[in-house]
Amino acid sequence: MSDTPNNWTALWEHRDLLLNGLGTTVLLFVLAAMLSFVLGCLLAWLLEGRDNAPRRTLRLGINALRMLPFLIFIYLLYYGLPSLDIRLEAWDAGLIGLSCYYAAYYAEVLRGARLVLPSGSLDAAYAHGYRRGKAFLRIVLPQLVMRTRGESGNLLIMCLKDTSFLGIITVTELTAAANAMSSRYFIPMEAFVLVLGLYWALGITVDALMRRFGRYGRQRGLEYE
Repeated sequence: MSDTPNNWTALWEHRDLLLNGLGTTVLLFVLAAMLSFVLGCLLAWLLEGRDNAPRRTLRLGINALRMLPFLIFIYLLYYGLPSLDIRLEAWDAGLIGLSCYYAAYYAEVLRGARLVLPSGSLDAAYAHGYRRGKAFLRIVLPQLVMRTRGESGNLLIMCLKDTSFLGIITVTELTAAANAMSSRYFIPMEAFVLVLGLYWALGITVDALMRRFGRYGRQRGLEYE
């Protein structure tokens, strides 16, 4: 007789481990998504204006981070920094790594949209007495966010999936919890099929939220069909 029902029963009986991993994944993802977006917007603002040495240096740093594999970046934060007497907790290293890594991507996406943004609305803002920072925050940034909604949705899903790397630095997220279940009860198929379904559900939820955000933007006149 097949032991598949017993395997699924084992998953159900020890669901707390998977639920804790799911909670860690969701919390890390939500915090990293918010922090990376804010940092990305800040970087995009710092890149505004005439080309000069500080902005070229900033672009170089952004490009360097984008070219670095995320797994290597996490290794450097958690295992490399102690050689400089800087020690981070695994959870902190994971959050900082995700936030900084995806902030670089957000900044590049926003910068690309900024290059093709018509200057009329910004010129009008300056004519009405807006300063550079206020004009960027109130006029430019909302348009950039709506214009890059598709790219931002992809980045969010990539960020969600990259949380699975954090098990390498001992963060007990969803994939690490599934691996622990698989090793303890010898049920790799069931454990990882379940986790795959959970990642899929989270990704679909993110996609649905971005679609709803797009409808909101169209209602406010920031995006068009």
